[in-house]
Amino acid sequence: MEKRKIGHSELSVAPLSFGGNVFGWTADESTSFQLLDAFVAAGFNLIDTADVYSRWVPGNNGGESETIIGKWLKQSGKRDQVVIATKLGAEMAPDKKGLSKEYVKQAVEDSLRRLQTDYIDLYQTHYDDLNTPVQETLEALDKLINEGKVRVIGASNFTPERLTESLEVSEKLGYAAYQSLQPEYNLYDRQNYETQYEPIVQQYGLSVISYYSLASGFLTGKYRSEADLSKSPRGQGVKKYLDDRGQSILKALDEVAEQYNATPAQVSLAWLMARPGIAAPIASATSVDQLHEIAKAAELKLDEAAIDKLTTASAW
Repeated sequence: MEKRKIGHSELSVAPLSFGGNVFGWTADESTSFQLLDAFVAAGFNLIDTADVYSRWVPGNNGGESETIIGKWLKQSGKRDQVVIATKLGAEMAPDKKGLSKEYVKQAVEDSLRRLQTDYIDLYQTHYDDLNTPVQETLEALDKLINEGKVRVIGASNFTPERLTESLEVSEKLGYAAYQSLQPEYNLYDRQNYETQYEPIVQQYGLSVISYYSLASGFLTGKYRSEADLSKSPRGQGVKKYLDDRGQSILKALDEVAEQYNATPAQVSLAWLMARPGIAAPIASATSVDQLHEIAKAAELKLDEAAIDKLTTASAW
């Protein structure tokens, strides 16, 4: 399978990332192991998680996803076949959050322990910490790379200004620089990324690992009217997409999906994969059948006419 480099680093990933937010939430340990095995067997390697996954679930404390991945790594012996991407900075407890030098040092040790590994391939700052200068965070992350605990660093949920400042500080002071960005980006949610972040991505040669790649399920075609919103717990989060532009996108997706004998979800992911700078959109699955369905997106090579149809229908 085609591999894509992460920024200017030595990391290469297949063009679909598994979203590990489901581990310890909608996928129990046994199901998670099956999903991870199937994902790797299909030729993919990028597993995206975060220390805070899945703290939002009643009874969870955070760290559940990393813990499950760690058990799988140990049991399967597949550490060298995967690229583990995790994140830090979200609140794990009132005194465990942010990007200060001290907390970076503590957070990485906690993640390494849960993941049962000596190193993290891609360590991402999950949320910015406006109380900490970017120089302090970058110095701490650079130290982790020098110690061999982290291979490459990336950012998520930074403002364009703070992202640019971070990249400039790394350049000026010789620290390791962010090689990837994890923004919200999909066929519907385009404007913010394309106007605010794409120019930075192109200027610095960053790779993009997009989240909400299927717009909370809207781009699967499962939700077409308000009556459909009760189909799943995520339904209410989809309501904002049910406007004229959303319907125009679904129509174009249906037409392209029919042309390629594919599903709207596969086409949506294939459109993302064809965008400049995109390394691997993140998508989740809670069953092996679901995983096999979205995995087919990587085999779908849309022609220029199909890409133009989708780009035009989703124009903002």
